[in-house]
This record gives sequence, C-alpha cells and structure tokens, in this order.
Amino acid sequence: MSKFKSNSLKIYNSLSGEKEIFKPIHEGSIGMYVCGPTVYSNVHLGNVRTFMSFDMIFRYFKHLDYKVRYVRNITDVGHIVDDIDEGEDKIAKKARLEQLEPMEIVQRYTVDFHDILKKFNFLPPSIEPTATGHIIEQIEIVKQIIENGFAYEANGSVYFDVVKFNETNHYGKLSGRNIEDMLANSRDLEGQSDKKNAQDFALWKKAEPQHIMRWPSPWSDGFPGWHLECTAMSTKYLGNHFDIHGGGMDLKFPHHECEIAQNEACKGQTPVNYWMHANMLTLNGKKMAKSTGNNILPGEILSGDNTVLSKAFSASVARFFMLQAHYRSVLDFSDDAIVAAEKGFNRLMEAIAGLATIEAGTVSTLDIASWKIACYEAMNDDFNTPILIAQLFEGVRFVNLMKDNSATLNQNDFELFSSLMHDFVFDVLGLESAKESNDNNDKLEGTISLLIAMRNQARSNKDFALSDQIRDQLFALGIQLKDGKEGTAFSF
Repeated sequence: MSKFKSNSLKIYNSLSGEKEIFKPIHEGSIGMYVCGPTVYSNVHLGNVRTFMSFDMIFRYFKHLDYKVRYVRNITDVGHIVDDIDEGEDKIAKKARLEQLEPMEIVQRYTVDFHDILKKFNFLPPSIEPTATGHIIEQIEIVKQIIENGFAYEANGSVYFDVVKFNETNHYGKLSGRNIEDMLANSRDLEGQSDKKNAQDFALWKKAEPQHIMRWPSPWSDGFPGWHLECTAMSTKYLGNHFDIHGGGMDLKFPHHECEIAQNEACKGQTPVNYWMHANMLTLNGKKMAKSTGNNILPGEILSGDNTVLSKAFSASVARFFMLQAHYRSVLDFSDDAIVAAEKGFNRLMEAIAGLATIEAGTVSTLDIASWKIACYEAMNDDFNTPILIAQLFEGVRFVNLMKDNSATLNQNDFELFSSLMHDFVFDVLGLESAKESNDNNDKLEGTISLLIAMRNQARSNKDFALSDQIRDQLFALGIQLKDGKEGTAFSF
C-alpha cells in the first residue's frame, strides 16, 4: 500500500492562513510549481534556503509514494529592477553593464545556480521551463485577459486593470491587502504613467529603442511583465487548476497576488489549492545585503573564503543547519550557529555509521513503533523538520544504548529502525554522509588532476588551443587553475 494512504498530511495554506489537510486534486498525484531564480547574479543563500525547503517537500512527497510533477522556472526576461513596472529588465541591465549578450548573462548564472544546487544535493525538478521559451503562451494569455475586459493597451504596453478586476473578484486575498487602502495610499499618476491606477501592473511592456530584449506582439515590440511568465508556465505544465504553488515569502505580494488575478481573469477560476511560502534568512541578526557587506554566498561557505565564518563547512552541514528551523520561520545564519549544527550533524552521521556494528537481538526493549509514528507525525504537521530532527536524535540515543548493550531490538524492529533512519536522513532531508562527500571530493580532485596532466601534455606538444580549452572549460565550471613554479594548482 502506498504510504500516502496511511499518512494524513497538513499543509499551512497562505491563502487561508491555516493548516489544512492536504487533499490532492488527483489521488496519488501532485502538481507543484515553485518560482525559480532570476538569473542575473550568483544565487544567494536566502534563495538556497527557499529552494531547499521545497526540495525537502518534494522529497517527502516522493517518500510517501506520490507521483509528483515539480515545475520550477528560470526567469530570463521580464523581471524589472526594483520589482516595479518602470525601468530596466534586471538581465538586460546586467548585460549592458558587462557589455555582453543577455543570454550570456543568463547562461553564466543559470550554470552557477545549477552548480550550487547540485553541491547542496538538490533533486532536479521534473520540468525547468524558461520565460523566453514561453513568449507565445504569454502573449495568448494577454489577449484573453484583454478580451475578458480586465486589461487595457496604452502606447504599446498592456496593463492589468486591478480596479475593474476587483469589482467581481478579490485582489489582495493572498496578502490580506485591501484595494481601497492601497488606492488611498498611492501617489497620483497624472502625467507620469500610462496606467489608469497605481495598482495596475504590466502584462506587456513596449521596449524602448535602447532595450536589448524584445519580441513582436500585437501591441508593440516589447517583452512580458514579470508576473505573467509563471501564469503561463504553471498552467501549461500543470493545468488551469493544480495543487501547490510555492516560493519565498517576499513573493506573496505583488508577484503571487498578481498571478492569482491573471489566472482568474484569463481562466475564470482560481489556479491553486495550496499556496506555500518559505521564510527569509538573516545573517548575524541582520538582513543579508551586498550593499552593506552583510552577505555570504553559498560557495563561500564551502570554500571558507569569507569574513563571516571561522572555517569552511560542508554543504550537508549547511543543509542540516537550515533544516533545523521550520521552513516558515525566520532563520539567522551565524558562525556559532553553524558550528553547533556541525557537531549535531557529526553525531547523527556517527550513529548511522554505528548501525553497521550492531547485531539484532531476540527481543525489543525499545518502542520503535511509537518512534516511527512520531517521525511521521512531525513531517505530516506541515513538514516540521525541527521536530523530525529531534526524533532522529532520539534514534541516535537508541543506537548508543544498543552499542552499550543497554537495549536490544529484534531482527524485524532493527531492520525497520535502520531503514527509517536512512530514509529520513538521506532521502527526505537530503543529507549526505561525510564519507560520501569525501568520496565525491576525491573523485572530483582525481578528475581535475587528470585534466591538468592532459593540459600539461598539450602545452608540451605546443597544442595551446587544447590547453586553453581545458583551462577555460574548467573555469566555466567554477574551477580555477593557477600555474606556478611548483606546478599547476586549482581552487573552487
């Protein structure tokens, strides 16, 4: 029997503000859409925490034997600087500053995104669509919203009419905002904008002459609004009505609020049953920001090349640290906190390794059935990883008792206990043992050393094209070669 049939799962629904019993639209199958990154800079640690939360959720659904279609997009056009409708697209701005093609920027930071998530042992989504790959779908949605009377064209741009929409629907129901209050607190747009109202948002923007990224449309050569892509891609791959939509807490308004409005205006129905939002990550008690220097990149945690931490930490230790907090709570990252997490992680891994040295007995003196129930109750209560981890440390205590011959488990209970410890630690939480990490590092370092030897041979043969190709392709993967008197060294 599939495990989901014996587990009643509750999810906190941002739309209702309550925990609700999860009932998928189709039994045994789940459609989940999560807003992915805007690829104009290196992925930051707060992003990693958000995506890690949904990776854990994806993993638990799979553990419960659900068939999951997990869609996570790549925003490679349309995201305006400062999240407003005026100004430059974030990717176009970065391309202009670095004098590169926009797709070079997209490629560079998409590779960085995938590289970091792989290091942190994320499962890939089922589908990873891009905004630029779905321009046609976005244009068709704009046409339908105009036809339904909820959008208007002005000077080549198209805007969603929030006031008109709110006459028959509720704009603000996800974020708890009142349209009258929003309008009352808005500045006068007379002569400053093509919008009818300050709350109206862009579905399509006419491209200025200097704008690099542009596509033809019935209204102008331009580009889609940021909110539109998720409506187009989520409904294309999951249908007009699907189970879960997730993202960071900062996306609740306006991004997700606008998504709901677009879907209802276009499709005539609410798109999602459960809205889920992961909370933010702070650093030493303050908001992380590059401008203030209170910032650390994920790769800097792994390399130790930073001014925040006392040493380098493995990706699994960082992952364990983040999962010690509930995904809906604010989490503060600091050196003291991750040092403490490393100690706990090592205890957990030592206990799991110690299971191999224990033999089953003839009787059980530990209540494994109750422990199993407690583990599932934690995860079934809105994916409460801190409580699950507490139960896993109860499992650590069991291991120590058995190693000291102070407790025993019969063969069936021992196999059940060992299997569940493995499933929850490695499959659900996505942790990797120190041995696995070291083995992977050894293999990676061996491969790089082999490539360095091939490069040295190419240089000896005066095949500088091959030599440069090896160096450049390693650099593209985040591996930098350094030639010196003692030979060639490398760093990540």
